[in-house]
Amino acid sequence: MTIATLIAADPLNASHVEALARRHGAELHWHDERAARLRGVGDRLRADMDGMAADVIFHAGGRPALFLADMDSTMIGQECIDELAAEAGVGERVADITERAMRGELDFEGALKERLALLEGLEDAVIDRLLATRIKPNDGARRLVRTLQHHGVRTVLVSGGFTAFADRIGAQLGFDRVVANRLGTVNGKLTGAVDGAIVDGAVKQATLEAERAKVGGPVIAIGDGANDLPMLGAADLGIAYRAKPKVAAAADARLDHAPLDALLWIFDIAREDWLTD
Repeated sequence: MTIATLIAADPLNASHVEALARRHGAELHWHDERAARLRGVGDRLRADMDGMAADVIFHAGGRPALFLADMDSTMIGQECIDELAAEAGVGERVADITERAMRGELDFEGALKERLALLEGLEDAVIDRLLATRIKPNDGARRLVRTLQHHGVRTVLVSGGFTAFADRIGAQLGFDRVVANRLGTVNGKLTGAVDGAIVDGAVKQATLEAERAKVGGPVIAIGDGANDLPMLGAADLGIAYRAKPKVAAAADARLDHAPLDALLWIFDIAREDWLTD
C-alpha cells in the first residue's frame, strides 16, 4: 500500500502535513482541512506522526465492494448487554465480564452465556425503552453506511449482540443485511440464553467470506473487540475503531480520533457526494 490518508476530527496542521510530504517524498492532495492523502509513502510515516491528533490509514485506494461492521461500541456507542444488565441490577458485574471478553481475556461464547444467565427473567419491554433513550449511533455512522450503499457498496452489520437491537439499528443506519444473536424469550421475559447458534468471531469471519463470494472484493471491516479479530484479519483492510489494545495492535489501521464518516475519504468519495446523516 503506497497511499496514506490522514484524517482527524479537527483541522490538520497544514504546515506539519506539508513537511511530512516533503520528508517522505510524497505527493500531497488535500481532500478537506481534516483529510489529506499522501501518495508514495511507507509505513515509516507512522513514527513521524507521534503527537498528532490524527489517524493514518494505509490503503490501495478506490472503493470496496463490501463493508462489514461490528455494532456495539463501533456503530453505536454502547454495549447493549451492559445496558440490559443495568436494568436487571447486575450492571457492574456484567460490564466487567464484557470488558474482559472484548480485551480477549475471556472466551467470547462462555462470557456471553455467563452474562446472559444473569439476565434471566428481565422483561423484554426494556429493549424498546433502551433503544429510545440510551442506544445511540456513533458520530458519522449513518452517513458512512448510507453513502457507501449509495455508491454501490454492500453493507453488512455483523454483531455478537442481539437482533432485538441490531435489526432496528441496522435499519436505522441503512445496512443491507444484519447478522446477530437472537435473545431467548418466553412470556415477555428473557430466558437467559441465546435462541440458536451463537454469533462469535468465527461466525463473523464466515459471514465475511460468504459475502465476499457473492460480491468479490475488496472487503473493508471495522470493529473494536477481540471477537472482531477473525473478521478484521480476513478483510483486505481491517480497521480498529477506538479499539481494545489487542485489537488495535493487530488491525491494519486504527480510527482513534476521526468520526466514522471520515472513512469516506479513503474511498475517494468527494465531500459533496456524502449523504446527509
